[in-house]
Amino acid sequence: MSTETRATTVNRSEILKRLIVTLVCLIFFEVLTLIIEVATLFQYCYLLLAKKRSEPLRRACNGLSQYGYRIMRYATLNDNQRPFPFAEFPGDEDCEPPAKQVQFR
Repeated sequence: MSTETRATTVNRSEILKRLIVTLVCLIFFEVLTLIIEVATLFQYCYLLLAKKRSEPLRRACNGLSQYGYRIMRYATLNDNQRPFPFAEFPGDEDCEPPAKQVQFR
């Protein structure tokens, strides 16, 4: 299987614009990572105390993880659609549904 690398035909100013957008998105990604870490700790504390998960928090984290995935695809040049704040935040219809049952093994 051969992989072909092609030279880009865009000028350097377009590349720099995308780089700047990518850097802004990566700053958002770092903040997003912190938010998900805090939410994860809260979810486990809630699970330990209530013996059930917080569905609103679970849905919110699902959307945030999809947003993080979009940022990484854009930053790694695997997607051309700019993520939020340059486009709309992914809605519930854009997210893969979470697992129905969480397993602890």
